[in-house]
Amino acid sequence: MKVYDGSQTESAAQSTPERIKVGIAEYKVTTEPALLTTSGLGSCIGIAIHDPHSMVAGLVHVMLPSAADIDGGNSAKFADTGVEALIEAMEDAGASTDTMEAKIAGGSDMLDFSESGSSIGSRNAAKVRETLEEFGVPVVGEDLGGDHGRSVKLEADTGNLVVKSANTESKTL
Repeated sequence: MKVYDGSQTESAAQSTPERIKVGIAEYKVTTEPALLTTSGLGSCIGIAIHDPHSMVAGLVHVMLPSAADIDGGNSAKFADTGVEALIEAMEDAGASTDTMEAKIAGGSDMLDFSESGSSIGSRNAAKVRETLEEFGVPVVGEDLGGDHGRSVKLEADTGNLVVKSANTESKTL
């Protein structure tokens, strides 16, 4: 007879996937069945890439569209260089762009102060798509735009991206 007393057995504790937090302007890659998480996605975009063939997964939290006008700095801060850095790190871990798939979330217009008509969120989304296309990585799921923040959780073993937002139910991409 099994007794459920609220404590975890050693095997149950070992089966719980590690939670890996990805901060703003950071990326992380794993080959383990971990949960890669990031929050605070307003105009920022979370790009989750999974290679089901090699079982490599990665997540980057980008803030701005392009590093072109910035000298040096953190590559993960920008959509173009952040996506490139994530793909290169995943390739170093054994992934291939031939079998990678991307899912993206964020890019809202929460605080749009632009006078040019194009918000940071929509410019981020356009640059993310453009950069993924340059590397031949298809976008197979997305939750973009609107006027609300999001947080995401990438299940590294399945490639599922769970998106939570303040005004809608969680959805799995």
